[in-house]
Amino acid sequence: MRRLVNRWLVCLFTASGLFTASSLLTASGLVAAFVPLPVAAHGERATEPYIRTRTVHWYDVTWSSGSIAANDEITVAGKFRLFSDWPDAASLPDLVFLSNGSPGAVLTRVESYISGIPARQSARGLKTGKDYTFKLVMKGRVPGKWHLHPVLNVHGAGAIVGPGAWVEVTGKQSDYKEPLTTMTGVKIDDLQTYGVARAQMWHFGYGVLALLWLLWWLRRPLIIPRWLVTQKGREDLLITSTDDKVAAALLVTVLLVVIIGYKQTVEEFPNVVPLQAGFVKVPVPPNVPEAASIEVKNAEYDVPGRSLRMDVVITNNTDRPIRVGEFMTAQLRFINKDLPAAVESIDPSFPKDLLAGAGLKVGSDSPIAPGESRSTTLDATDAAWEVERLVSFLSNVDSRVGGLVFFYNDQGERHMSEISGAVVPVFTQLGSKVSTKAPEILNARVD
Repeated sequence: MRRLVNRWLVCLFTASGLFTASSLLTASGLVAAFVPLPVAAHGERATEPYIRTRTVHWYDVTWSSGSIAANDEITVAGKFRLFSDWPDAASLPDLVFLSNGSPGAVLTRVESYISGIPARQSARGLKTGKDYTFKLVMKGRVPGKWHLHPVLNVHGAGAIVGPGAWVEVTGKQSDYKEPLTTMTGVKIDDLQTYGVARAQMWHFGYGVLALLWLLWWLRRPLIIPRWLVTQKGREDLLITSTDDKVAAALLVTVLLVVIIGYKQTVEEFPNVVPLQAGFVKVPVPPNVPEAASIEVKNAEYDVPGRSLRMDVVITNNTDRPIRVGEFMTAQLRFINKDLPAAVESIDPSFPKDLLAGAGLKVGSDSPIAPGESRSTTLDATDAAWEVERLVSFLSNVDSRVGGLVFFYNDQGERHMSEISGAVVPVFTQLGSKVSTKAPEILNARVD
């Protein structure tokens, strides 16, 4: 008897323990589902490096303000280069759509332009190797601190996200309004709520009809009795003449509702513009000769040193001496700090986390004379290679890296050229010069 009681107690405690564990799991799941938690993630880091380094290069991107009130506007403007060494694994930018990247509808896109052409619809005519301007006008809607990016959606390749900056929206969400006056003179106070009551009415009405139809069949025995009837070959007993009449009445009711509703809507809104499914044509920019041609002789990524080193040959095609001022890839900017013009080109609104602290080290940094071809090295070292998850290009079947190099002449004028080439990983010994200096280099940041 005692043994039996002990077994029952063990079973009881085991069951209670399992119940407690399952209750905790259920509670944690409910908390995760219904209690919002602060998130500061960067979705662009999940994009493959070959997409970020060899498709769309965003530059000269500015944000008109870092803080706006609800219902106020902010402008994101800049330029982007469709890279010439476009990867074969991504579809060419034959059809694109300019958008914004933010955590939900916290800001409203009011206007968008590509090279001055309104980009409310998808755009065609863009070519690789060309530069385009863009402009996004956003309006604050939900108070909070949000990360705002420009985004170019390429058909077949997905969303290619540009650099992002934190924008704070102050005030109350109730302050946000989106009034509109239609072409027929009808004034709409707020597009957020316009037509919502009508949509809810139609959803509720059809929901009631669907519920009545379900209850009509649920009022009688369902699975087992009907299965037994089918087993005896008496399917004719499952649907009665009354069921046929109810089904016919419901069908007639739905048709009448649709016809009458359509007639009333047409009478209330006689002038209706359908959703536009076409696209706009963006003119091809004129050919602009590159100020300098760059040939990559060798490129390697030092894994422990977190450094991209490139041996290049630079040819000056201009009539004035030039110096290397910046190397940019995947929105990361490596600035030559020994060149004042390059340092001064940094806009105050540009995100500091995308500025490499160690900058760009140029092997032969003296001015390159007109027509001269010079062999030199470019060293881009920063922990951002790991933070931004860009080093996985080393494991791709096409291990290449691409970016833009900015040059400055003796008058402060800026020129831009593309750079791309195959890259291989190297593993520097811990006692080497690069590895011993890596910690102090990686901790540096541009103030």
